[in-house]
Amino acid sequence: MSSLPATFVKGIHDAELCKRMEYRLLGCTGLQVSKVALGTATLSDLYGDLDLDEAIKTIQKAIKSGINYIDTAPYYGQGRAEEVLGMALKDVPRKAYYIATKVARYEKDLVNRFDFSAKRTRESVEKSLKLLGLDYVDVIQIHDIDFAKNLDIVLNECLPELEKIVKEGKAKFIGVTGYTLAVLKECIERAPGRIDVILSYSRHTLLDDSLRSYVNFFQEHNIGIVCASAHALGLLTNNGPQPWHPACEELKALCRKAANICKEANIELGKLAMYQFMQLDEASTFVVGMETQKLLDINLAAYYNGLTKKEQEMLKLLRKTFFTKPFNWDGIELEEYRTAVAKAK
Repeated sequence: MSSLPATFVKGIHDAELCKRMEYRLLGCTGLQVSKVALGTATLSDLYGDLDLDEAIKTIQKAIKSGINYIDTAPYYGQGRAEEVLGMALKDVPRKAYYIATKVARYEKDLVNRFDFSAKRTRESVEKSLKLLGLDYVDVIQIHDIDFAKNLDIVLNECLPELEKIVKEGKAKFIGVTGYTLAVLKECIERAPGRIDVILSYSRHTLLDDSLRSYVNFFQEHNIGIVCASAHALGLLTNNGPQPWHPACEELKALCRKAANICKEANIELGKLAMYQFMQLDEASTFVVGMETQKLLDINLAAYYNGLTKKEQEMLKLLRKTFFTKPFNWDGIELEEYRTAVAKAK
């Protein structure tokens, strides 16, 4: 059992559950974050209809259970996720959690999806704080830097504006997020000492564990590693992904077959994916979207109790028969975006 974290608040947290949760330092930030973190893309229409009352209860239960790191973004429902979080956190002491939001990725419409300008960055942070009902966020992240026309605009416009925002006390630390790991690495190399945190998503899963080959680099640069999307944006679940998922049809079909085998055995593929996802000692925290108490319970069970013998055997079978090599969608979404922008011009 771990000791109680700095975020512990008597009367808000369940002390026993907090003692069971592992807390790790997030790079050189000094933040001691829960190994399981709450992702909020699911608090929007990205993943279907949302039961608002259930979502608010889930967020509050997650905090009570010892989860102290929450990741959100303006892109999730064009501010809806931040708005829902604001409702849920209204009566929770600010000391009880750390929160990270983002800038630069905004609209559903492909052509207008990204804006890395200093002006939009400033406007976005102000809007996020208003929706969240907060004076500051702990981490402000540049969302999906691999979609920038080039890294120059990220480093010369967006990042300097965030550094001003940190000086003003509206954020404490700066992060970058992305799918293409080589771009995250290049950004750290070109901005030494200016980035505190990276968020990598869907790169340590049953499908693809390429994050492993980058962790030494990030650690050498004192970067906190946030590992996100245990379920590869819904691919690794019994329900399968949403229609917008960027993966090719071949990969979706493979995951459907794996899900069907799990369903027949009365096993949730998402639980196996969650267990696999968290086997990375170098990451500080693992972000997973949970919009219902049932999903929260499943994911916490995978963390606290591991897998049953039957689930372990299923995981072994899936690795042997389906997930035999790395599968990813690197470049697919980026190509779609650049084609749309070129056509619009």
